[in-house]
Amino acid sequence: MESDEEIKKAQTVEARARNISHNVRCTECGSQSIEDSQADVAILLRKLIRDEIRAGKSDKEVYAKLEEDFGETVLYAPRFDLQTAALWLSPVIVAGAAVGVWAYQRHKRRTNVHIMALNLVRGVPLTPAEKETMLELLTPPPPPVRSWWGRFSR
Repeated sequence: MESDEEIKKAQTVEARARNISHNVRCTECGSQSIEDSQADVAILLRKLIRDEIRAGKSDKEVYAKLEEDFGETVLYAPRFDLQTAALWLSPVIVAGAAVGVWAYQRHKRRTNVHIMALNLVRGVPLTPAEKETMLELLTPPPPPVRSWWGRFSR
């Protein structure tokens, strides 16, 4: 009969093996993890992972062995290096570009071109009273505030 300590150790090995197996791509199927695949190579890889864990290797060492034996494509999460930098940084670049476009459009809306043109034509800056009057006359009314679901409720 197994002791509680042996049962806990077996459960720990199984949990670690399942966690690693979810992050390793089946080399035969390609679209499934080895945990979900029933291919022969997936079964052998699951056994290899359990054997490595029982031998006392850490998760990083198991991943390194799998990568060394089967290449980097066997892992679902590629490492951050020069080749994968574009992959990892593309969401940040796209978000930055979107914020830049939004800020430019907001700035463009707030800059009143008519006032700047009038300053150039006159060659003299406007007095504060003139500027206030011109802003009242030339500033377009704000667009109506509509919610995104208002478009669909008509």
